[in-house]
Amino acid sequence: MRPRATVVLDGFGVLESLRWHDDALWFCDLAHGTVHRWDTRGEPETVAEVPGRAGGLGWLPDGRMLVVSMDGHCVYRREPDGSLVVHADLKDIAGGPANDMFVDRRGRAYVGNFGFDYHGFVRRRPNSMLYAPPGPPTTSVACFSPEGELLGLSEPLVFPNGMFLLDDESTLLVAETLAMRLTALPVLPDGRLGPPRPWAPLIPSVLWRSLNHPGQLGRITRRVSALLDHRAIAERSTSPITPDGIAPGQDGTAWAANALRGECVRVGPGGVILDRVATNGRALSCLVAGPDGNTLYVATTPTDDPVEGARLRGSRLEAYVLPS
Repeated sequence: MRPRATVVLDGFGVLESLRWHDDALWFCDLAHGTVHRWDTRGEPETVAEVPGRAGGLGWLPDGRMLVVSMDGHCVYRREPDGSLVVHADLKDIAGGPANDMFVDRRGRAYVGNFGFDYHGFVRRRPNSMLYAPPGPPTTSVACFSPEGELLGLSEPLVFPNGMFLLDDESTLLVAETLAMRLTALPVLPDGRLGPPRPWAPLIPSVLWRSLNHPGQLGRITRRVSALLDHRAIAERSTSPITPDGIAPGQDGTAWAANALRGECVRVGPGGVILDRVATNGRALSCLVAGPDGNTLYVATTPTDDPVEGARLRGSRLEAYVLPS
């Protein structure tokens, strides 16, 4: 039986972007546009209200916080007096809502975006219908300098989402959520990103080919997938893995929050699944952190739709202490 995380905070719209900074857990509520800080005791503190829904989080070397405005298509910088100013502009880059972000030690910010109106699509049709040819639109990860200047764009990816650095910070690992894979991009000396390479496929190749097939096989596969993605079934299933937020694991592995299933998984290069932790809802973000550095935190939700999430207030922060 898989170990299960337990709920430690409740009552949010849609929790995302878990970060550990200054001995506390930080996160966004993208349904309400707020950023929160929690020292793992008592109630969390609301530290910012972000116009256009709060997305990814990070910090510059001088301690100022960066936060993505999803609908504003920009990155805000929080000044020492608490005011928000535009740090970087994605209006000519993002094909859909701006999304998760990773900020490296130098202050360079890597920002993804949906590439299209994902929620508008799935409000009308099942998620699996995205794979009818030509498939989901692609988009790029934008890299900004510590001053907010655009350094460059990655090659097109399929819904680039959670990110972190590995291989001594020479590689950016990116969750391509709708491609159901983790992809590695070399970080060039100037901070730009080189050509992507597969790091971990998270769907069986046969199923992936069937899902994208232009003929009757594809139509049948997509219809069956739509049935299996029903919440009552999906949260008790283990396949496929649709990675949303990702975080470093042990020995060069990655934890991935499974956005269509109630679980968080630890993945090795090539896609081998090393650990699975069940959650009480669909998992959107994850992080190994805490006062002792051994707790897997997971942001879960009954829906990732910000309108429905704001109404339900059913998003939770869950935790599982990893075995030593």
